[in-house]
Amino acid sequence: MNRMSIDEIKAHLSEHGVKASLPRVKIYEYLNTFRSHPTVDEIYNALSDELITLSKTTVYNTLDLFVKHKLAVQVLIEDNEARYDADTSNHGHFKCIRCQTVYDFNYDLSTADIPTLEGFTLEEYHTYIKGVCKECAGDVH
Repeated sequence: MNRMSIDEIKAHLSEHGVKASLPRVKIYEYLNTFRSHPTVDEIYNALSDELITLSKTTVYNTLDLFVKHKLAVQVLIEDNEARYDADTSNHGHFKCIRCQTVYDFNYDLSTADIPTLEGFTLEEYHTYIKGVCKECAGDVH
């Protein structure tokens, strides 16, 4: 996913039926620029100095709107936190249990042979894997 200009973000939001208010544009820009699968708190902390009227409620509501309009996906790799991703393609997420980094990985479940789902149509799927990333695995503790 390429970094988008402000005008491209406004057009993208509009194409998905979302009014391009300043907070929405800035939140989407953050999601699109920082591919770290941020939490509401991370987004709020990053933008609150620039958008002095921004509240956590606005961030929550905006992200819910983005998910509803398929502009972002909610990543629920932990029980106690929701993360968000502007990449809405079907892909998986790997979370390192040491450094807490969340990585994307590609795979195609639509070609998988799953007999219990024969006759079903797959439209959306989420895969979450936890382990140790290659950077942390190389660390000697």
